[in-house]
Amino acid sequence: MNSRAAILASELALPRGGVAEYFELTKARIVLMVLVTTLAGFYLGGRSGFDLVLALNLMIGTALAAGGTLALNQYIERDTDAMMDRTRHRPLPDGRMRPSEALAFGGLATVAGYIYLLLTTNWLTAIVIAVITIVYLCAYTPLKRMTWMCNVVGAIPGALPPVAGWAAARGSIALEPIILFAIMFLWQLPHTFAVARLFRTDYARAGIHLLPRDSSRGGNPSNPVVIGASIGLIAVGCVPTLLGFAGMIYLAIAVALGLGMFAYGSLMVTQPNNRQAARRLLFASLVYLPVVLLALVLDRV
Repeated sequence: MNSRAAILASELALPRGGVAEYFELTKARIVLMVLVTTLAGFYLGGRSGFDLVLALNLMIGTALAAGGTLALNQYIERDTDAMMDRTRHRPLPDGRMRPSEALAFGGLATVAGYIYLLLTTNWLTAIVIAVITIVYLCAYTPLKRMTWMCNVVGAIPGALPPVAGWAAARGSIALEPIILFAIMFLWQLPHTFAVARLFRTDYARAGIHLLPRDSSRGGNPSNPVVIGASIGLIAVGCVPTLLGFAGMIYLAIAVALGLGMFAYGSLMVTQPNNRQAARRLLFASLVYLPVVLLALVLDRV
């Protein structure tokens, strides 16, 4: 072997992924949303005071498991990511990291997160976080290539973080975290279908079925889901006040923002070719979740 071949061989043997690539692999913005919703559930589940040490342990374990799960998702979807403009510059399709590195990192981070939660919080919290990983990777991810109903399945792991937070605080599940789950579940449906409309060409190119084809009579089969989920979100958003664990300020905010999502959702389904309508619904959904959760926490009775 000549010197040039030896240099090339040694370069191939070295890891490609740097710190920035590993960080990008975790989809930090999604992890941040998971942590915020988990912390909201934890705060609402606290009986007396705020246990800072327990909260920090919950955040560390959840961040590890969530980041690892999302890294594994990028490993599984590296081929389809390479086909889409919005994802082709991620570390794996861009060649900045080897698949084996992503697989090892994702697996180790996920398992480390479970173990950390098991040791520092309780078994129920670890189980809820594990269910998030299982449903996300084993159900939602493969279904994306088969049916647009994957969005309904995908809303399940997306709605479980506040349940995990409550479980960490109480060691049990009650009606309140189920209501939080319902709010998160219904919120995701208009949100994800807005995203699906904005990037429908990209998704179609990669064979990802986040949005069904328009029917022959006009309209889209996902339209009733968007409208139904928006109406349901308004109704379920009232329940915390009706059950007495939130006040009237929260109720006013939840109803107002829910009506905003319903209005923009109606606009999107009646104007299917209007990308601006999808953008407005997406913006309304991004405002709804943090503001409603903050109102729920601050107006807690």
